[in-house]
Amino acid sequence: MHYVEIKNACSCAIKRALPEKQEFEDKEKAEAEANRLLAKMHLEFCKKHTFELKNEFGNFNIYVRVKF
Repeated sequence: MHYVEIKNACSCAIKRALPEKQEFEDKEKAEAEANRLLAKMHLEFCKKHTFELKNEFGNFNIYVRVKF
């Protein structure tokens, strides 16, 4: 199993009801979904945060960081 997880979700992710954790059988599908979510977050969210995608032990975690 491979997971896509949004860590410490911001209010934009919560308002859009993005799933905090998704499970995939296939690593390539998990990676594609993680990249799709990351692009959506960069394009559509309020710009108060930055987002970082990390591949950790076969799971894809999107971290929300506060912009300074």
